[in-house]
Amino acid sequence: MRKKVKPHLLLMLIWLVSCQRSPAPNVQEPAITQTTSLQSPTVTATPLLEVLATSLPIQTTQSPATMPVAFDETWPFDIPIQTTAPPTGWRPPMYPLPWAPTPYDHFLFIRPIAANENYWILANYRYGGVFFTGVVHTGIDIPVKTGAEVFAAGPGRVSWVGYGLLSAEYNPDDPYGLAIVIRHDFGYQGQTLYTVYGHLSSVGVTLGQHVETGDLLGLSGATGHVTGPHLHFEVRIGRNSFSRSRNPELWISPPQGWGILAGRITDSFGENLTSKEVLIRSLETGQKYTVRSYGAGSVNSDPYYNENVVIGDLPAGKYSIWLLDETSDHAELEIYPGRVSYFSFRRGLGFDTRLPPAPRNGFATPVIETTPTP
Repeated sequence: MRKKVKPHLLLMLIWLVSCQRSPAPNVQEPAITQTTSLQSPTVTATPLLEVLATSLPIQTTQSPATMPVAFDETWPFDIPIQTTAPPTGWRPPMYPLPWAPTPYDHFLFIRPIAANENYWILANYRYGGVFFTGVVHTGIDIPVKTGAEVFAAGPGRVSWVGYGLLSAEYNPDDPYGLAIVIRHDFGYQGQTLYTVYGHLSSVGVTLGQHVETGDLLGLSGATGHVTGPHLHFEVRIGRNSFSRSRNPELWISPPQGWGILAGRITDSFGENLTSKEVLIRSLETGQKYTVRSYGAGSVNSDPYYNENVVIGDLPAGKYSIWLLDETSDHAELEIYPGRVSYFSFRRGLGFDTRLPPAPRNGFATPVIETTPTP
């Protein structure tokens, strides 16, 4: 049985880590000088899985000398059951990469779990979820059985693999468990991109190894601070630090014909309201979904959407949105295929379904660019 850690000690560790720079990896990372554009991968589930399963051995033994990893904030609390699960596990194929339907979108990564796996992001363990005061979830949790294959969301170099990022040294009790971090070959708006894969049962890559989109990284598991097997996935920008995360649902290519809903919920002064439950109902099928606004802590909004709530995997169509503890009013909007739909709510003013205005100074181009040297 895992030894429990007192909450005040956990909070102290969070504070210490958030105030320090990311530790240097065990090997010198080579400068990234390749690709100013990202090729659209062709992902065919069964052939790809068969090739990867036979070409990349999975290693279950680790060397403490080569085991730096990323810090995960999936804490040892009971994983809730998805109460609004869609009626089927089927998904259409993803849009090709890079998928940028507007100048402000950046769907640059594939899903780290194969589409033929019947999984949905845990509703209460989305980005920004709160487990206890002052600690928020900086990624998404995907509930898959131990041994599910985990794939690279994009091309890059393995910058961390193993246990112990929290302490910057080998630690088998690290909250992230066995984990992998990829520093990607491409950046966004002049900043480096990283993806994190936590709670693995085994890994099949080594520190410094280059991987391509869809390469097998390892197998899912339940290592670290968890109560059940799942994959914890993060997107980080600028540097490899949990304080630099972004909502992965705004970075993973959506299924074709499906879309994403982002929103901002504020008080009468325009300040974000935390942990507000949003009820979303399809006007065509009656299917209901729930999501909560981000908690206070180390979460970061997209510069354009300035959101504090996101839910993906919504089939295109017309929906109603409710904030039951705020107002009896509701808003109606349409989820467009492959796009981000948007709403805002301000206490005293109600709902608005218009997209945010274009930023005054515009955005840097191109969207996909060579990763700058940190």
